[in-house]
Amino acid sequence: MADSETEFKFVKPGEIRTRFAPAPTGLLHIGSTRTCLFNFLFTKKHHGRLILRIEDTDAKRSKLKYEKDIIDSLKWLGIEWEEGPDIGGNCGPYRQSEKREVYTKYLKKLLAEKKAYFCFCSQEDLEARRQYLMSIGQAPIYDGKCATLSKKEVKKNLAEGKKFVIRFKTPSKNIVFEDQVREKIEFDTSLIGDFSIARDLDSPLYNFACAIDDFEMKISHVIRGEDHISNTPKQILLQEALGFPTPKYAHLPLILGPDRSKLSKRHGAVAVSEYKKMGYLPEALVNFIAFLGWNPGTEREIYSMPSLIKDFSLERVKKGGALFNIKRLDFLNAFYIRQRPIEKLTKECLPYLIEAGLIEEKNEKKS
Repeated sequence: MADSETEFKFVKPGEIRTRFAPAPTGLLHIGSTRTCLFNFLFTKKHHGRLILRIEDTDAKRSKLKYEKDIIDSLKWLGIEWEEGPDIGGNCGPYRQSEKREVYTKYLKKLLAEKKAYFCFCSQEDLEARRQYLMSIGQAPIYDGKCATLSKKEVKKNLAEGKKFVIRFKTPSKNIVFEDQVREKIEFDTSLIGDFSIARDLDSPLYNFACAIDDFEMKISHVIRGEDHISNTPKQILLQEALGFPTPKYAHLPLILGPDRSKLSKRHGAVAVSEYKKMGYLPEALVNFIAFLGWNPGTEREIYSMPSLIKDFSLERVKKGGALFNIKRLDFLNAFYIRQRPIEKLTKECLPYLIEAGLIEEKNEKKS
């Protein structure tokens, strides 16, 4: 395990290193695909390395079939990575479930330095406190009750097997960072409170595991959806507490359905594999997804992957929501179908024609 004063010899100084870190709890959807594509385009343009990291600490919901769908769907789209669970690399393991001892070591470090503490408050007490704070118009944050427990009390509670979580002791300060899309963003930590970072010494929660992984994998740029903006100050606080460098952040706009609400299944298919089954070509889907929140600043609409890599920039990513227009995807798919050589198109169409019962599959026996 690396420490904050050690640079891995295999990481080039100033190298762009990004990551796509999906949870394998469902099929790869359009929103996550857009995140991965933008990471891929940015990284390739700057001759860096993209890391695929599987965030599977949720053992109940994480499934290998979903991890396979993620990998297969990305490869079908032509998105590649330099390090990941399927190909290895120098910063592995690339599944969070395989590196619990790493998280435990950092948790013990924070506890030893009194930057984190055991919290034995029951869910009932926490909910009652939350409801009370909301009723008087205050932020429903944890009041730090267990932060004042003595070593003797903590030891006694642990010996009795009382349930606990580990909380980070949030310092009172302003967190300011320059977002690569949204420019300056500022948070007052008094509105965050002492947040949970682990269910126990072997079960890290999202923000803690993410901060550790981004450091261990030497991530230089974190490009993700704007729904993660509220997580960023927590991760920066953890990075500072552990002496880690802070990567640059870029938060992408939400993808909206035709009714301008967040894109969901009620708007139709959302998984990449579903679009593949419906006959959409990977080139069309990539071209379409690239324009969900990004614009080249010209009238040009048709882009191959190499041309996207050449022209892509975070500076051209919009702040406002990106509207999902299925008619636009249909137009692009029709364009790319017309560009297909007839022999290749015929071969690709056969499985759909057979499945629809329009033609019969021939089972030729060898004599």
